[in-house]
Amino acid sequence: MSDRIKVLPQYFLPKQAITSLAGRVAGAKGGAVTTRMISWFVDKYGVNMDEAVNPDIASYSSFNDFFTRALRIEARPIAKADFICPVDGAISQFGEIDDHQIFQAKGHKFTTAALVGGDTALAAHFQHGSFANLYLSPKDYHRIHMPCDGRLTRMIYVPGALFSVNPTTARGIPGLFARNERVVCVFESPEHGPFVMTLVGATIVGSMATVWHGVVNPPRAPHICEWHYQDQQVVLKKGEEMGRFLLGSTVVMLFQKDTIRFNPDWAPGRSIRLGEMMGNAPKQA
Repeated sequence: MSDRIKVLPQYFLPKQAITSLAGRVAGAKGGAVTTRMISWFVDKYGVNMDEAVNPDIASYSSFNDFFTRALRIEARPIAKADFICPVDGAISQFGEIDDHQIFQAKGHKFTTAALVGGDTALAAHFQHGSFANLYLSPKDYHRIHMPCDGRLTRMIYVPGALFSVNPTTARGIPGLFARNERVVCVFESPEHGPFVMTLVGATIVGSMATVWHGVVNPPRAPHICEWHYQDQQVVLKKGEEMGRFLLGSTVVMLFQKDTIRFNPDWAPGRSIRLGEMMGNAPKQA
């Protein structure tokens, strides 16, 4: 069965209603019921609670509290590299931006302008640059960290669909990451120039949050919303937390041309961990 046929039911599912329900369930403080839900999840997905700051399953008052649990610092050492991997997960795709086109999967591309909500001036900074699409499955750690030092300049909420973002869906739905709901975070690095981290929503992703704003959605606005931070000093260091997902999704990063040379060990489908080397700045001749 082709991937396009496999994902066909997603076009007809009430994704918004399913996501809202999942958000309410995950946020509920259900006592013993919540603990049983967390215990089932840990067993099913093989979650290593020894890595958590708080390994006691029974102490989490809601599934969301468990799902966004903090990890011990020593569980994710930070590599000595210009750019580190910002998440636990798997590589969907990465590489060079073809003019303004980002490779999603075989037969599918989307534009940088579409990803950032139609802002062609912002997208122009990344013409012929580099991208990385990183997928977080339900079992992964769901806080998102900084790949390098950066000062926040803008945040853009872009409404959209709520398709799943798993590998099958990425192969089956055109323009998936520029089609789903997303939060576009624009940073300026003193060493590497502007870069973008886009948090992509998905089915049952109850919310996305950033450390400077808190929960961005819900509520889910029907139009693009922007926040500007040029007159503020929202500065985050490499490895610091910048945001989190309530259930799994994808992060899409954009870098300018000649900014990053990716880790030669990286490949589509490869598992990745927060803090490992993502790449280095190209050496200047």
